Amino acid sequence: MLIYNAEIHTMDAQGVIPCGWIETVEGRIKALGEGTPEDIPVDSIDAEGGMLLPGFIDAHTHLGIIEDSLDFEGDDCNESTDPFTPQMRAIDGINPFDRCFEEARMRGITAVASSPGSSNACGGEIAAIKTFGRRIDDMLIKNCGIKFALGENPKNVYNGREETPVTRMAITALIREGLYKARRYVHDMDSYYSDSENYDPPEYDIKCEALMPLLDRKIKAFFHCHRADDICTAMRISKEFGLDPVIVHGTEGQLIADIIAAEGVPVICGPLICDRCKPEMKGLELKNASLLHESGVKIAICTDHTVIPIQYLPLSAQAAVKGGLRFGEALRTLTVCPAEILGIDDVTGSLKEEKDADLQLYRKGDNPLDLMSEPVLVMIGGNICRREL
Repeated sequence: MLIYNAEIHTMDAQGVIPCGWIETVEGRIKALGEGTPEDIPVDSIDAEGGMLLPGFIDAHTHLGIIEDSLDFEGDDCNESTDPFTPQMRAIDGINPFDRCFEEARMRGITAVASSPGSSNACGGEIAAIKTFGRRIDDMLIKNCGIKFALGENPKNVYNGREETPVTRMAITALIREGLYKARRYVHDMDSYYSDSENYDPPEYDIKCEALMPLLDRKIKAFFHCHRADDICTAMRISKEFGLDPVIVHGTEGQLIADIIAAEGVPVICGPLICDRCKPEMKGLELKNASLLHESGVKIAICTDHTVIPIQYLPLSAQAAVKGGLRFGEALRTLTVCPAEILGIDDVTGSLKEEKDADLQLYRKGDNPLDLMSEPVLVMIGGNICRREL
């Protein structure tokens, strides 16, 4: 497939190609360049000067794991019978036939991170997935991290059950205990493999097994936290155990933006277009993303779907623009930045040779973040999911 006569926003070192073309073969980008190709096959698409950019990525959702129009029957987000459940895997709870996947595709959202919830101090394994497909195994890009939660959510859930944890101290202690056990488990396993005659293998522990890639920094630690003090706790725990952390929400990040920047920790900001529904969100302001970016923090914008319906991801970035974020950077918060934060930038997030053909096209003059704009072409892994030209 060849798309030509397009204003290509590569979100890569090439920047913007004012008038260019892109060729896809077998689901990947084969080549792209400036000008008009000499040979234009009959099945090619004339972009008519429209904006071509990577598909949007929502770096924090509960897409498919909390299903549309259903209550308990379709909510598989929180295994709240145990406050520490790293062994839970989002891919085992996602329904790819949830109609919100279609709504995501129609708005140019080609990939998301679908996460277990924040009822538990540790909720489980996060899946980075494409929004096109019928079987989650085929949609999976990678299992990209472990979800932790600090603050009011675990406190409220377990206080209502009259169980631990009911304080921030207890939440942190549970996380620390689980990580320490996993670190010791790894040590005992290494001892066995290096000297099986003198050491026995540790008894199988599914929780420790789930945390091993985290301790090896093969996947990241995603910390749900709104308050500035909780953000600092997340960074402290990460230092203690050598984790690769990501802050999810970071509502009060603006209060310590310089500290977060100095630690080199990225923040997934959002939801933005919502009410301040609980005390720890009282500091919610549209300028948060802009202030974090200006301080040198890598940011992405998220909907936290189903909190904000996923099709309003571009509008959420537009809200951040109203809060002071530059338009070009807002596009990055939905493309290359979330890809880098999720560790899937080798596959998607920018338009570059050999990457997956995840892209979207808008008519000339349309603003891709505007509420009234919709892509006229959406392609996911080379599959045309929407075409209106």
